[in-house]
Amino acid sequence: MNMQGMKYSVLAFSLLALAACATPQVPAQQTATCRPAGYDRAQLDALKTSQWTIADDATRNRFARELTSCLGDPDEAIRDGIAFEALQHYMRNNQLTTETLAALNTDLQAKLTAPDPQGFERPFAALVLADVARTDRISPWMNEAQRAQLINAAVSYMTSITDYRGFTPGEGYRHAPAHSADLMLQLVLNQADAKPDLVRIRDAIASQLAPNEHFYVNGESERLAAPILYMAQRNVFSEAEWTEWFTSIAGPGPLGPSWDNWYRSELGLARRHNLMAFLTLMQTNLSLTQNPVFAVQRPGVEAALRAMP
Repeated sequence: MNMQGMKYSVLAFSLLALAACATPQVPAQQTATCRPAGYDRAQLDALKTSQWTIADDATRNRFARELTSCLGDPDEAIRDGIAFEALQHYMRNNQLTTETLAALNTDLQAKLTAPDPQGFERPFAALVLADVARTDRISPWMNEAQRAQLINAAVSYMTSITDYRGFTPGEGYRHAPAHSADLMLQLVLNQADAKPDLVRIRDAIASQLAPNEHFYVNGESERLAAPILYMAQRNVFSEAEWTEWFTSIAGPGPLGPSWDNWYRSELGLARRHNLMAFLTLMQTNLSLTQNPVFAVQRPGVEAALRAMP
C-alpha cells in the first residue's frame, strides 16, 4: 500500500516505520468503475485536494459508505489514494456516525471473504477495518457480539491468506499480511479484548510469520511484529508463556524434525529469512526500550534466536 496514507507510527519507539514511493497509474481502460455517491474521477480528485471536505453530514456519510466499492479498484490512486485515505481521514477526525461505522464494519467484513480475482479488495478491506476497530478502541460503540464477530473475521482472514504479493510495479500494493497485521494491532490495543482473544490473535499472526517458499521483502515482518510487541503491554501473558510461544515459532516447521540442510531449499531459505527478520526486529525493539512491561518477552526472543540455525 502507499504508506504515505498511513497517519500513525506503527511502533512508539520508531523502528518499524515503512515508506513507499508512489507508483504509476494503470491505464484508464483497466480501471474499474468507481463513482461513490455519484462522484466522478475529477470530482474525487478535487475532493482529495480539498482534504475530503463535505459539509453536509448526510452526504459525507453516504459517500463514506459507498467508498468501500472502490477498495478493489485496480488503480492504486483510487483504492489507496482516494478510498483508503478518505475513509481513514473521516474516521480519524470523527466525521462519521455510529450507524455509518457499523455499516462499514459489516460491509468490510463481508469483503474479506468475497471473490477477489485481482487480489486488491480483501487486503484493503482489512486495512480500512483497522481504522474501524480503532474508532471503537478510542470511543467504544461496538457491543460484545460485534467485537467478537470482528475478531473472528480478522483471525479467519489472516489465517486464510495465500496471496503474498506486496508491491507490484504498475499496480501498487496488495500487502495482505501487513494489512491484516494492522487490523490485529488495533484489536490488541483494545482493552475490551480479553486474553482468549489475544491468544487467537497471537496464533493467527504466527501462522503468517514464515509462509512456505515466500520471502518477505516489503516490510511485512515489521508490521507483523507490531501487534506482538504491543501485546506485552496488555500484561496478560507470563514470561514463561511468551518464551514457550517464541521458541515454538522458531522451529523447523515443514522442513521436518530439524533445521538440517535448511540452506538447500527455497522452503528452508525462506523460513529462516522470515523468522530471522521477525525475531531480530523483536530483539532490537526490546533492547531500545527501558519500559519494564516488555521484560517478559526478552528471554523468549533470545531463546528463539539461539534456536535458529
